[in-house]
Amino acid sequence: MKPIGKYILIHTIEEKMETSSGLLLTSVDANEFRYKKGVVVAPGTEVGAIKKKDVIYYDKRAGYSMMIKDTQYTIIQENDVVVVE
Repeated sequence: MKPIGKYILIHTIEEKMETSSGLLLTSVDANEFRYKKGVVVAPGTEVGAIKKKDVIYYDKRAGYSMMIKDTQYTIIQENDVVVVE
């Protein structure tokens, strides 16, 4: 499976949010963060700097979810990525 153009197929990583003092944040608190983390499953045909298996941070309001062969993926555009680890 290969996204077309500047689209990127990712798996969202659900992180356990913890403060520096060790307190776990609730899902409501975690939703206050602007960015989410994901791993790239497949970059689109016109995506340059992002490669398969890169861990990225992207705008949480970006993209949409879809089911492909009983697996949920998120589709975002390259310009929604803010950091590549």
